[in-house]
Amino acid sequence: MSDNTFFTFEQQDDGIAVISIDLPNESQNVLKMEFIAELEPVIEQIKNDSSIKGLIIKSGKEGSFIAGADITMFGKVDTAEDAEQLSLTGHKFFNALEKLNKPVVAAIHGACLGGGLELALACSGRVISDSPKTKLGLPEVQLGVLPGGGGTQRLPRLIGIAPSLDMMLTGKQLFPKQAKKLGLVDEVVPQANLMKAALKRIQELRKGVEKKTPISSYFSAKGFQKLVLESNPFGRNIIFDQARKTVAKKTKGNYPAPNKIIECVEKGMSQGMEAGLAIEARNFGQLVVSDEAKALISVFFATTELKKDNGVDSDAEPADIRKVGVLGGGLMGSGIAYVSVDKAKKQVRIKDVKPEGVNGALNYSWNIISKKMKKRIISPSEARHTMSHLTGSTDYSGFKDADIIIEAVFEDLELKHQMVKDVEEHCSKDTIFATNTSSIPISKIAEGAAQPEKVIGLHYFSPVEKMPLVEIITTDKTEDWVTATCVELAKKQGKTPIVVNDGAGFYVNRILAPYINEAGILLSEGVAIEKLDKAMVKAGFPVGPISLLDQVGIDVATKVAPILEDAFGERMSTPKAFEKLKADNRKGKKNKRGFYKYDGKSKGKEVDESVYSVLGVSPDKHIEANEIAERGLLIMANEAARCLDDGIIRSARDGDIGAIFGIGFPPFHGGPFRYMDKLGIDKVVERLEHYQKLHGDRFAPADILVKMKDNSETFH
Repeated sequence: MSDNTFFTFEQQDDGIAVISIDLPNESQNVLKMEFIAELEPVIEQIKNDSSIKGLIIKSGKEGSFIAGADITMFGKVDTAEDAEQLSLTGHKFFNALEKLNKPVVAAIHGACLGGGLELALACSGRVISDSPKTKLGLPEVQLGVLPGGGGTQRLPRLIGIAPSLDMMLTGKQLFPKQAKKLGLVDEVVPQANLMKAALKRIQELRKGVEKKTPISSYFSAKGFQKLVLESNPFGRNIIFDQARKTVAKKTKGNYPAPNKIIECVEKGMSQGMEAGLAIEARNFGQLVVSDEAKALISVFFATTELKKDNGVDSDAEPADIRKVGVLGGGLMGSGIAYVSVDKAKKQVRIKDVKPEGVNGALNYSWNIISKKMKKRIISPSEARHTMSHLTGSTDYSGFKDADIIIEAVFEDLELKHQMVKDVEEHCSKDTIFATNTSSIPISKIAEGAAQPEKVIGLHYFSPVEKMPLVEIITTDKTEDWVTATCVELAKKQGKTPIVVNDGAGFYVNRILAPYINEAGILLSEGVAIEKLDKAMVKAGFPVGPISLLDQVGIDVATKVAPILEDAFGERMSTPKAFEKLKADNRKGKKNKRGFYKYDGKSKGKEVDESVYSVLGVSPDKHIEANEIAERGLLIMANEAARCLDDGIIRSARDGDIGAIFGIGFPPFHGGPFRYMDKLGIDKVVERLEHYQKLHGDRFAPADILVKMKDNSETFH
């Protein structure tokens, strides 16, 4: 047995060699260039040693095979040529592994992603554990790059063009049973039998036993597609054309990686492996140094840093949370209860004034959990076990031992003061009171508390189970251990938390308001609704501002608006015409009366033209889409700069993540602060002043931007 820095190499008596990968000082294995350099001579040694009959590659770490390439490498390359060289070095190694004249089997338990899966694809066989920790995928597209270790060539050859494009263009991760069904792996076994299965697979490969596609799968829709479309150039063109159309629809041309992935697969399938690998390396090189990849990689690093951040500047330790109480069984309360019981694995007690509210909240969780059960992601016993930790009542019974209470009732200060009093009466003196308000300052809610130091804001976004952000809002009285405890809980709920200081609108709603208002002003001036929405979607937002108003509820937005206008004056005032919507009982999607039609008759989204007469405008004003987009982006970024200057957010990093994860600020810009850095602060100030002259002081550049421009500073 020999020990290297990154792995151990052991030759067993039966002629089977085992490489066990274990990167020092890392919680999970990542693919580093030094690791490949160290492994190359060992592969050469195995090739030339006739006593070695086969090789098993496994991980020495619990719960992680190889989680991908070491992304810090991307930051160290200056040119596309340097990045291309990284890919070519990987190709040389993976080709040597693939051409080893002996069977090589990857024994996979835990995350096998990116470069980790590319390593496994270069092996002759793959066996995986049935653990929920085991996931396989090529998520490089989410970082704005592509699989640069031969993934664009080996994956389609193994599982077919269409399924491999689906994996690479979405970056989705497969569970063990899904991977087996696609033919990505040969066998799924319990973790305890993994090495046994790997050994058996080596023996089968030595005898020349191929894992055959079951005959039935040729008669499935996917099997038929593979047979008819993928086996000829004409059919393949149909698949690639379709993929390009889907990509154009989804990315609006803002992300170059998906088209480059399609190009690699297309070239490799028509001109052979060598040509495919050459274009993969070249495209990988170009993407790594692109602005989009730099922005997306910065988001990845910021999120990683936030996972390690406890949210406070002191060494306060989080308290242990065993039981969570949730007040209010509406949409928000139900979502908070679900992430607390299913993701965070806590006991959860829900209270609502009506039994229907309690039952609705319990059903909400059961619907999501039973879907996971039907997809076989979890077993029926696991589903029942999770649900057994979720209970509810119409009174405070069962709340005595709750460590934290999260309140998700109506936006009414008196009602929230009542909740604080109830909790202090029915729970222990150490219970944290967290409020999920979206607009009322936390310090105002804390005025109703005997212990204001245990009052904090936990602002979730709807739908809670899907939206990744939670804003944790502290007042000058909130104790550090309370903040640290909430940060820890939010992470366990699967969220990315940012800690913000108390203030009207906090951070996310405060930067969202001027952006929505700007769209409202343009609409009041006669710019068509679909034109406004299309311009912002093309600019990279997931939905347009007017669609968003319909989804959130026009009534909710008009409730928050006066609070912000009260705090910040005219620059936050909403268009006066919007009052007419309220009078016309237009609440948006929830009462099927909004800017769009919700009658079920119209195909796709259709504007409810009657809204124009309610607002008293005629939608015939022409403004270029790029001007609409620039005004929306700049006014939001300007407010973000003010939030940093006012100490609402702790750093530009938090501001970037809050905007991307909270409201879908275009990720390829890397967040509002990176967007301003990339444009150049002087350019930002110049464009804001341009619009200020045309449209008034709501575009006045934030003081911090003017100072930064004078000192040639940047945010990052």
